[in-house]
Amino acid sequence: MSKLQGKRALVTAGAQGIGLAISRQLIDAGCDVFVHYHSSAATAGELAERAKKAGRRYASGQADLTTSEESNRLVAEAVKFLGGLDILINNAGSMIGRRSMAEGDDEFWSDVMSLNVGSVRRVTRACVPHLIAGSKAGGGASIVNLSSLAARNGGGPGALAYATAKGAVLTMTRGLAKELGPQGIRVNALTPGLILGSQFHAIHTPPEAQKSIIATIPLGRAGDIDDVARAAVFLASEYDGFITGAALDINGGVWGG
Repeated sequence: MSKLQGKRALVTAGAQGIGLAISRQLIDAGCDVFVHYHSSAATAGELAERAKKAGRRYASGQADLTTSEESNRLVAEAVKFLGGLDILINNAGSMIGRRSMAEGDDEFWSDVMSLNVGSVRRVTRACVPHLIAGSKAGGGASIVNLSSLAARNGGGPGALAYATAKGAVLTMTRGLAKELGPQGIRVNALTPGLILGSQFHAIHTPPEAQKSIIATIPLGRAGDIDDVARAAVFLASEYDGFITGAALDINGGVWGG
């Protein structure tokens, strides 16, 4: 039996790209799942059929995670539906746009930080009391934060704000691991490189740039969304394990931390 059988998970931005793959694999591993979405309502609905076939409980909810009010509401809805919480996947985030230091004004930087760092803080803060309760009842709880290879290497052209935000997610991961460890909550991060099949690179990395990046990858290919999802499910499944404060690089060998 899967170690995740019956565990209760909240996945932010869990209805598209990497988040969708994570939601699917958590359901397949035996989790009851609540998926947050911002604009992917149709895909969020499609997951319901997968959960039904797997005999798992599933629901979804829309929220703008750049506000505390909506973040708190979303978590309350998820916890009410699931009956508690054991796993949080903080996947929401976006580059928003590629801008150099000269091009990025205060509003742009604020938007990038609010979405990529602020959403993690807001949702995690609301989830912590429920994760503590889940840890006490089930022998551990888990948070997995989605960062990026950009946090390691500074990102490509115009990715300064995004790389800075994702670097902050890594720092937050390490700090939270220390703060929440005594309550039995493990906190880890994933740092994906070029992952095709995600909306992120479809929007922000043109085909020619993708080819150039692939040429530098030792494994000779880009990753796909299931490569990241498998890693997320592994970290979640180690809810009673000894891995915390870690960042797992998923980039085909471009970077090893």
